[in-house]
Amino acid sequence: MGLLSLAIWTPIFFGVVLLALGRDEQARSVRWIALIGALVSFLVTLPLYSGFELGTAAMQFVEKAAWIDRFDINYHLGVDGISMWFVLLTAFINVVVIIASWESITSRVNQYMAAFLILSGLMIGVFVALDGMLFYVFFEATLIPMYLIIGIWGGPKKIYAAFKFFLYTLLGSLLMLIALIFLYVKSGGSFDLTTWYTLPLSASAQTFLFFAFFAAFAVKVPMWPVHTWLPDVHVEAPTGGSAVLAAIMLKLGAYGFLRFSMPIAPDAAREWAWLMIALSLIAVIYVGLVAMVQQDMKKLVAYSSVAHMGFVTLGFFIFNDLGVSGGIVQMIAHAFVSGAMFLCIGVLYDRVHSREIASYGGVVNTMPKFTAFALLFAMANCGLPATAGFVGEWMVILGAIKFNFWIGLGASTALIFGAAYTLWMFKRVYLGPVTNDDVKGLTDINGREFLMLSLLAIAVMVMGIYPKPFTDVMDSSVASLLKHVAVSKLP
Repeated sequence: MGLLSLAIWTPIFFGVVLLALGRDEQARSVRWIALIGALVSFLVTLPLYSGFELGTAAMQFVEKAAWIDRFDINYHLGVDGISMWFVLLTAFINVVVIIASWESITSRVNQYMAAFLILSGLMIGVFVALDGMLFYVFFEATLIPMYLIIGIWGGPKKIYAAFKFFLYTLLGSLLMLIALIFLYVKSGGSFDLTTWYTLPLSASAQTFLFFAFFAAFAVKVPMWPVHTWLPDVHVEAPTGGSAVLAAIMLKLGAYGFLRFSMPIAPDAAREWAWLMIALSLIAVIYVGLVAMVQQDMKKLVAYSSVAHMGFVTLGFFIFNDLGVSGGIVQMIAHAFVSGAMFLCIGVLYDRVHSREIASYGGVVNTMPKFTAFALLFAMANCGLPATAGFVGEWMVILGAIKFNFWIGLGASTALIFGAAYTLWMFKRVYLGPVTNDDVKGLTDINGREFLMLSLLAIAVMVMGIYPKPFTDVMDSSVASLLKHVAVSKLP
């Protein structure tokens, strides 16, 4: 078993152990087993970074074994500079979420923790799969634990939100399955991605494939106008579910564009780039305006996520190195920042049991340490220099201006809108005098919450101040992808 298999199956193994052993009366030991499982799962991913060879676009740590011989479906894994960071990121976020859920979950603790561990392994499988059918299996399997997390531990409308999440994402994925079968037939019976990258496909075939993949990945990102499931799901999901959904699950769709849409149908990707850019700009500008009028903190951050992910898809489809690299950096930064903001909302919700902005005011007077963390994450969400939120957005804006000045100008408005809705929320929740008895009775964060927020604060600052390790890893793979997309695959 190689490193990638360990990264996938270690958290799944611990999740299965929890399902077998845990009961609510053993919640304390269940939590420790879950934390140990998450930490071990993170530690096994670290050699991927230390052993990663820079300066090459080739797949590394490759594993391949026959799975279903009759259809040439293989257990084929590998990482390059585009996918490597997402393996580490998924394992890291899982550790933070287990710590975050330590006290807030009191029923079916073993099932809750197991769902997150299994989900973590499945999401890593999406990022490392090099076989089309294996990718599809992992991609669809991630829906099951997240559906259960929302449907069992969610809010008052949890069943509605869980169904909406499941149906939106499943319907989009069915078109992707048809595309995968089409490619299997076209390639003479192979699900190998590297084989698909070299297929000469007609313009009509490429257009069909592009929009089939678009149906699956745009919903997952989510792009405007198929983003409407996200705010409902975020509002009803438990805090840990919202953090993982924003930090990792949204990235599965964006990653799919890089691994499938662009390299398999490059001519269609270039032809329909204008549509992707237009939808991305609408997400950046219009959804940013929608975020300003939200009264629920979770809804505000959910719409903020749609706007920030608009930067990602914009960066990909301007087809230059700054844009694509900036989009990938933005995906990683958004994971840290949005995950942290949802966890901050969770800290307040655990104490006051309200997400409404009007329920707060003057939190800084009773929770000064917590407010310091919240301010850092709010500034990162605005794109403040020296925070992770700045690096990716700045790279995408520079790439967009290099592509077209007016597109770059439109994208840059996101910095203004982002500052407007984030700082206005911060002002109403944290600043000024204490406005009600609930806030007056608040206690500052404990050691566990301090640790959880510190891990994310360090990540946000390190990436903002020194992003070079992140960009160095992806440079060769991005250059290779752009070179591949620039060459026509028409027969």
